[in-house]
Amino acid sequence: MKFGYKASNEQFAPQELLHYGVVAEEVGFDSVFVSDHLQPWRHDGGHAPFAMTWLGALGARTERITIGTSVLTPTFRYHPAIVAQAFGTLGCLYPGRVVLGLGTGESLNEVALGLEWPDGKERFARFREAVALIRRLWSEERVTFDGEYYRTDNATIYDRPDQPVPIYLAGSGPAATRYAGRVGDGYITTSGKAPELYTDTLLPAVAEGAAKAGRAVSDLDMMIEVKVSFDHDRDAAMAATHFWGALALTPEQKSGVHDPVEMQRLADELPVERTASRFIVSTDPDEHVAAIKRYLDLGFTHLVFHAPGPDQEHFLRLYGEEILPRLRAL
Repeated sequence: MKFGYKASNEQFAPQELLHYGVVAEEVGFDSVFVSDHLQPWRHDGGHAPFAMTWLGALGARTERITIGTSVLTPTFRYHPAIVAQAFGTLGCLYPGRVVLGLGTGESLNEVALGLEWPDGKERFARFREAVALIRRLWSEERVTFDGEYYRTDNATIYDRPDQPVPIYLAGSGPAATRYAGRVGDGYITTSGKAPELYTDTLLPAVAEGAAKAGRAVSDLDMMIEVKVSFDHDRDAAMAATHFWGALALTPEQKSGVHDPVEMQRLADELPVERTASRFIVSTDPDEHVAAIKRYLDLGFTHLVFHAPGPDQEHFLRLYGEEILPRLRAL
């Protein structure tokens, strides 16, 4: 069982976020995962440090935590070979500590660069091809790859770790989740959705995909990003969720929105009760742990906590003192 900290690069400047990553290790977290955004969910007060550069700095400032992306999109802003090169380098610098978390992406991060945002079928096809290419570049000396979307001609990644960096694959629907179960070293999803989505769709899909590859779910690191707002002051815990109001928008409301200004406008129209709906909001540590435990009971083995408030050091130290010991005692 592992407990991680979600470093939200959409909310904090790189130096500040780096400090929080160091504190996370100090107070007892097992991992730090950073999101990969070109543009944040909010224009006012938003940030977007470059995840791969930031991870290099975090690795240099820490000693034991696992570090990685949750999640990076290897299909539009970056050629898959560049992702393989970057994480090969990180794996050499910090052997055994690096994870490459991948997902199919958000239009918010791609359309601003003049890229066309294709339908889900093409995004998934690009995703599968990118993962296959990255793995080949880490395992073969010279790679000629002739895919539908990506091509290489005798490409070589010269600096790569002795053991390939684990690849965790994100999924929020059955097809991507089956794929993660079949080829991923880990699976990534998020909390706060209807319970039956996990029990009836996602977890069975992981098991189905794993079985097709002759594996069990226990062969994967089952990771879930758990959205939490824990504070002894309930009003503060509720208000902290405002910055992340976009998470409470429906898929229909977010569809086609790729401008942080417009995303912020839509999110700010929501009442705080709605913005808090995606988070476990509580002031009592035992109540808080009981709410988190349901994800452990579902079979998730790596919980990465995303706190929405502006004072992340307060959150980290409070969690280190009151929540992590209770979770480990389970």
